[in-house]
This record gives sequence, structure tokens and C-alpha cells, in this order.
Amino acid sequence: MKELIKEAQALQKTLLRHRRTLHACAETGFDLKRTTNYIRAQIEAIGCEAKDCGRAGLVVTLGGAEKRSEADAALKKGAFLLRADMDALPIAERSDEPFACDNGCMHACGHDMHAAMLLGAALLLKRRERDLPCAVKLAFQPAEERLEGAKDMIKSGLLRSPKVIGAVMLHVTTGVELPTGTLVVHKGGVSAPAADYFQITIKGKGCHGSTPHEGIDALNVAAHVLLALQQIPSKELSLSQPAVVTVGRLTGGETGNAIADSAVLEGTVRAYDEPTREKIKKRIAEIVKRISAAFNASAKTEFPTGCPTFINNPELSARLVAGLKETFGQDRVLQTNAVGGGSEDFAYVSHETPTTLIALSAGEKTKGYVYPLHHPKARFDEDALWVGCAAYASAVFSQAIKND
Repeated sequence: MKELIKEAQALQKTLLRHRRTLHACAETGFDLKRTTNYIRAQIEAIGCEAKDCGRAGLVVTLGGAEKRSEADAALKKGAFLLRADMDALPIAERSDEPFACDNGCMHACGHDMHAAMLLGAALLLKRRERDLPCAVKLAFQPAEERLEGAKDMIKSGLLRSPKVIGAVMLHVTTGVELPTGTLVVHKGGVSAPAADYFQITIKGKGCHGSTPHEGIDALNVAAHVLLALQQIPSKELSLSQPAVVTVGRLTGGETGNAIADSAVLEGTVRAYDEPTREKIKKRIAEIVKRISAAFNASAKTEFPTGCPTFINNPELSARLVAGLKETFGQDRVLQTNAVGGGSEDFAYVSHETPTTLIALSAGEKTKGYVYPLHHPKARFDEDALWVGCAAYASAVFSQAIKND
């Protein structure tokens, strides 16, 4: 598989073009028309077909029809899935890159890198289509930042026809100590928490600021709710139940001299097991209801989107590490059992089929990449593009490796 490196390096200029084009037209959620049009065109240019999957997803299927050896018989029965997300964030970019996006959105989480890498891997795999150990599905996923895209694609048949028997996703990181191009694979188990977005709407009664007794101050209620929610992880959970409740947005009122008649709090819950996750959600709803009633206001708590924990399959991870080391050598590939704090909606796939995450360093602090993911000044080292491209392709062939 070492030849994948030379071919991926030879594609670097093409990968740069893909990445910068996608970066400059950043789009969010399911509204990815320019992004998907570009990806579809590039897939068709290499002789493949990108089929619609869900509201904005694309799926490309390679191989699976040719006769293979008996050793590959089990793999023939299904497909191996590679995922790249392609949505951006509603962040005004301040990276000063010459190809920065100017429409108020930004690829501050590197999804443009992922999509470019998978486009390159599509070409590498197409060249080897007759030698693939199994059918391969390439998924270009929308709405990862909203934790909605993977579930939408699954409902639309992503894991069927042919059935997916294993899956790998890759995610870049920046503002880290690891040299660019370092690959990190989780050994197995949970690596990312479950997450739920919540929205709390509080209804009070507006009035003139000089007569507060005639109204019900929704902002005051919201302030009490915000403070009370912070007590859930600190006072109601044990040390064995790590969790975070974050209120990231509070809005309400129209002017400084009037009592606000409504207020909205938005935030997230993160937990590493389902009982803790459900307990927190239940307590949020109870706290909101009781505090609002105490101040004669009404309230509604909603959890519009979310995802479960991300589970890495140890057997698949072992094969993946073996394949990546064969391709890149020992020094570039690391293993970890660390648990992160950021959630990932590809977790839905990890609960349906053996799945593993590859983390790829794409921004070393000592080289000036000092801002983290989701920062308006975040930048990514494009020297990681060919590495990710080859890693995606290597992941497919690693599935023919037998674990000891």
C-alpha cells in the first residue's frame, strides 16, 4: 500500500484546488447547493456517479461486482464506508487566507479538508476498483455541525444496498502540538460524548420599566434558569458521571427601559452514557418548569437535535492501525484511548456497524497554527491533504488484514 503515498502526493495540487474552492464557498447545514454541485462534478469527472442520499448528502459506490478470492468472500457480502462531512459554520471568517470565505460562513472545523481528501481518495480507489477487497461507499455528509446529517442519510438508506459492514471517518485538528500529518486512531470504546441541543423559551409579560410590578420579567426568569442549570453537573452527578451543560446563547427584550415579555436560552448537553444523558435532560425540563412557575411565567423546553456516544470498534481499529503503519510507517501512526469533549453525529453509524475515527493533525502550534477548531481565525496546514487522501484509501485495503 506504500504506492498510495506517491499517488496521493502527486495529487496534492488537485487536492489544494478542491480544498480552496470548497473553502471559499462555505455553506451550512443542509443548504449546500454550491458545495454538492462541485463535489458531484468532480466525482463524475473520474467516471463515477454521486447519488443523492437524504436532504443534501451524496453517496458514491465503487467495486463489489468482480470475482474475488475465497479469502475475500466475507467482505464481498457488504461495503466499507468512508465519510467526509462538508458543511461549514455560521462564523464570519477572519483567517486572512487569500481564499477566505466572505459570505458570513466559515470552514472553521476543516470539513472542506475532509471533502477534498475524500475526493482524492475516490480517484485512488477508482484506479484500483477491480482489486478492492469489498465494495466501497463514499459518503459526503451535510449538517454534521447540527448533528443531523448522519441520521438523515441513514434514514435514506446509507447503510443498505449494499449493506455497510464497517465504517471510517477522518477529522483534522489544528492548534495542536503534533506534527502535521500525524495520524491518531482510537484503540476502541467511547471517544466522544453524546450531545443534545436544547432551546428554552420563557414567556412573561412586558410592561414599562418604571412599573415592574405590572409585568413578568422573562429575562429575570432566564437568569435564574441559567444559574440553576449549572448546578446539575456540579451538584447532581457523581465523579463517575462526567458531563457538561452549556448555555451558549441568551436573548430577550427589545429595549433597556421595558420589561422583557420573552426570553430564549440555547445550549448543549454532553454526557458519556445514556442514563446520565437522559437524567440531565429530564432535570433541565423540571428546573425550567419549576423556576418559571415560581415567577409566574410559562416556559417550554425542547431538544431539537442530538446524537449518541461515538463508539470505536477495537477489531476494526487494530486492522486500520496495521494498514496505516504499512502505508505510512510506524512513526506517523499513533494509538490512543483518550476521550474527547466534542461530539460527532457519525456516532449514529457507530451504533449500527463497526466504526473507527482517524484524527489527523493539520496545524502545529510551533508553525503558527495557534487557533483551535471553530475559531474565526482558525487555519489549517494544507500539507496534511495528501496524507488524509492516502489514509482514506489505505483504510479500505486494511480491511483485508486479519487480526492476530
